[in-house]
Amino acid sequence: MELARYVVDAVVLEGRSCREVARAHGVSKSWVAALVARYRSGGYEAIAPRSKAARKVANRSTDELEDRVVRLRKELTDEGFDAGAHTIHYHLSLSDPSPPSVSTIWRILKRRGFVTPQPHKRPKSSYIRFEAQLPNEMWQSDVTFFELRDGTKAEILNFLDDFSRVCVASKVLETTTAPDVVATLYEAGGTWGLPASVLTDNGCIFTSAYRHGYSAMESELFHLGIDYKHSRPYHPQTCGKVERFHQTLKKFLRKQPRARTIAELQAQVDRFVAYYNEVRPHRAKARKTPRSAFDSRDKARPIKRDGTFTRELRVRHDRIDRHGVVTLRYKSKLHHIGMGRALAGTRIVLLVAGRNIRIITTGGRLLRDFELDPARDYQPRGLG
Repeated sequence: MELARYVVDAVVLEGRSCREVARAHGVSKSWVAALVARYRSGGYEAIAPRSKAARKVANRSTDELEDRVVRLRKELTDEGFDAGAHTIHYHLSLSDPSPPSVSTIWRILKRRGFVTPQPHKRPKSSYIRFEAQLPNEMWQSDVTFFELRDGTKAEILNFLDDFSRVCVASKVLETTTAPDVVATLYEAGGTWGLPASVLTDNGCIFTSAYRHGYSAMESELFHLGIDYKHSRPYHPQTCGKVERFHQTLKKFLRKQPRARTIAELQAQVDRFVAYYNEVRPHRAKARKTPRSAFDSRDKARPIKRDGTFTRELRVRHDRIDRHGVVTLRYKSKLHHIGMGRALAGTRIVLLVAGRNIRIITTGGRLLRDFELDPARDYQPRGLG
């Protein structure tokens, strides 16, 4: 702008020729002449630099399309779901055989003020990542917290398949205990099949290694032939997939009316899990849904140990009666299990894997581990 004004003043005010001014400043005579002509028709404003952008873009998205993208963006955001360009592209493709490209959707969102471009980050190729090669090869598990309307904190226990990102279990509890973890594992195993391994952090509900013992979950995993792995202390990145799932889940929950009870919160969690598993395309799985990724390959299985593994899994909470006995129905027949009068009134958890019965206290201590004899009504007391 400074050079343009200078040469215009040199010609108009000083009366110098366009050729002379152009030669003195190393510019073309035609450029100087064009500037002088623009000045004489519109003043100094006319010689301001002009944008080189096209005045009309032939293939620009229609207002109708932009409105559809924006409307879908707002709907997904209001529901607490992911609303990025890839997700919007997926939802548009469900009703439009030729949806706009992901880059086009991104530009629409940027133009409408929904996206702020970020500076370039590290290339993805520089990250060292681990991912299981088969569904059920490894599950990750962790607990997160969420407040009810009255400020009471509830705990959410999540199990996530490492390969497909399927959420195999998401249980809302007042306080998560070791038996709750085992019961949730059995419930998820009955629906999805048991995993070959489980990865958790070092929480006391998962492991008792720091107490030089075995937790209820460690004992059950060994019994079922499931390998157990845990992260090193203060390194949540090892369980990064389930940690990231916590963020996605809580982003959704914060958009919902604050639940008043555990049951209401569980209903909200169940709604999200159904959407997450069956509808939401996952970026890490080439925009396939976690369920479709889970169904795309054969499943890994636990290591069978001497016939102890079975898919007939049940978990029962009970109390030993005053005679030191607890009952269990197997194949429609009721059996009585002797536990001893000294344990009368003790709350217990029965872990039933076919005919193998394991009875533990709510604190995780093993009381009995035996094979049920279907021919006997009364199962004698004793360990093993």
